[in-house]
Amino acid sequence: MARRGGGFPVHIVLFALATTGGCLAPRAKAPPVNAAPSATPNATAVRLTSAEEEAAPREQPPADVVQADLAQPPELLPPVDQPPADPASPRVYPIDFSTALAIAAGENPQVAYSRQRINEAFAQMRAAEVLWVPSLRAGMNYNKHEGAIQDVAGNIIQTSRGSVYSGLGAAAVGASSPAIPGLVMNFHAKDALYQPRITERLLAASRQASRAATNDILLDTALAYNDLLEAFQVQAVANQTLDNSRQLAKLTADYAQTGQGLPSDADRARAELATREVEAQRSIEGVQVASVRLARLLSEDPLISLVPQENEIAPIEMAPVECTPQQLVATGLSNRPELAESRFLVDAAVQRLRREQNAPLIPSVLLGMSYGTNGGGLGSQITNFGDRMDFDALAYWEVRNLGLGEQAARNEARARVEQARWRQVQVMDQVASEIAEAYAQVASRRAQIEMSRGAITAARNSYQRNSQRIHDALGLPIEVLQSIQALDAAQRQYVRSVTDYNRAQFRLQRALGWPIQ
Repeated sequence: MARRGGGFPVHIVLFALATTGGCLAPRAKAPPVNAAPSATPNATAVRLTSAEEEAAPREQPPADVVQADLAQPPELLPPVDQPPADPASPRVYPIDFSTALAIAAGENPQVAYSRQRINEAFAQMRAAEVLWVPSLRAGMNYNKHEGAIQDVAGNIIQTSRGSVYSGLGAAAVGASSPAIPGLVMNFHAKDALYQPRITERLLAASRQASRAATNDILLDTALAYNDLLEAFQVQAVANQTLDNSRQLAKLTADYAQTGQGLPSDADRARAELATREVEAQRSIEGVQVASVRLARLLSEDPLISLVPQENEIAPIEMAPVECTPQQLVATGLSNRPELAESRFLVDAAVQRLRREQNAPLIPSVLLGMSYGTNGGGLGSQITNFGDRMDFDALAYWEVRNLGLGEQAARNEARARVEQARWRQVQVMDQVASEIAEAYAQVASRRAQIEMSRGAITAARNSYQRNSQRIHDALGLPIEVLQSIQALDAAQRQYVRSVTDYNRAQFRLQRALGWPIQ
């Protein structure tokens, strides 16, 4: 899959903790998720077949040697059957983990929305910074009067006159200044003083909110990609168990037909085969659903089939085991963008409170200047044109509603400060809770992986011994049924343990604010 548009730095997928002080010292990087599979028989990684292995034809054993094949113990986990990347097939797309994160961070609608919120906050800050810059107006007006009018001395006179004005400003009638000045500055000085500070904090908060939104999408994408890997591995386990069940069903049927086995054993094997066919079909559904969910996060066509390109599923070590939960909580409280956003929102609320406290002491300002051509005369004559300039400057102080309005505005601002502070405390509690919960999951699921590996070893040994008894004609084929079931359950449990462990690692890193290289 080609990467489209701008992307988030892909280095977040290297799974190594950055130096953040305390116990989070630089550590050796974990094996990349696409590392070559280990040759050790007891390797914990889930080995995926390469394209060359997938393309190679597989020989099917003859029916008369099925009994001998049952004596061959399976691998720790079966290889994953991945469809080869075919350029001629536009509906199947290979994708790796780092590319998935980069696409999600670059093109997810929620991330794009949060970035536009930054642009909105930046525009508001720029508007606050230029409150003191005058506005420019230009226009013209015509005034015609007939009949009684009062002169400056207070006398009512009868007159007929008209006037025309054009230039900077408009609505210049008689001796008064233009009602619409050409250059005008009309603002509350308190806004010009405090609004830039407020919008600057809001811009910083929007940036932190965008970081938090990106982290959320990265976590969702990591979990969705992990789900896709799990679905492919579960499908491989289901297919292996289905093959074993088919062999067992055929062998028990042959034994029953020759009289060496019971028909009831053949019926049990056929029932088991039907169950495994349902499981295999269900695994296909799981792969398709996981692909659709990942495609949604990547803003891709949900009808395409996403195929992971990693060669193995392995436990990902991201959290330093030497750190205590208290140290991790301290790291999260210093790294989480949600907390940084809360601090900026508290600061913005404090600036609003200071603005209301100082409002009666700071005047409102009106500065206006107009320049243009003015002419007029008695009757309908428009003559005597000449230049005209007007300049007005005024400042006034206001105590709203005899002081009652001021008190109400201050109380409202104080309440918003307290709301922001309590919201910050709430976020701190949430961060600490998320870290403690994820840490507990990591510790527990690490132990579950070892237990699941031991269960696979025991199930493999049981499968091998039962198969050998059949090979030596010391038992009936139905004896291997429980071994097949136990091996299937152990392999599924191992896959679930590894993927659950990785999910806990991802959630812990998200709770810490992704303090990784």
